[in-house]
Amino acid sequence: MKLFLMIGSISGFLSVALGAFGAHALKEKLDEYSIGIFHTGVTYQTTHALALVLVALLLKWYPESSGLVWAGWCFVAGTLIFSGSLYTLAMTGIKVLGAITPIGGLLFLIGWALLAIHAWKSVS
Repeated sequence: MKLFLMIGSISGFLSVALGAFGAHALKEKLDEYSIGIFHTGVTYQTTHALALVLVALLLKWYPESSGLVWAGWCFVAGTLIFSGSLYTLAMTGIKVLGAITPIGGLLFLIGWALLAIHAWKSVS
């Protein structure tokens, strides 16, 4: 699906830009703990940008797979919730945002489980 390739590519681009921003512009503004939180967001965004590209490629071979489509949307939503909440938490210090981060993590897990189920059912 072209959309997942586009979203994954843009997300990968943004993760590199945010990683550089965190390493250079924020190192003087945030404490070490907050930089670590920001870095975790970048790491998970990068990983799931690549996962989206993988889903897009797999959809070329398995265009009828609803499991792959759902996996892709779980990766998109997981990135927005998980990484987005960590970026916001690191930069604002609003601790309550940490409470929604696990929802993004759960979406990542569901996405990976759906990918595994697709592999089990479809790949010979």
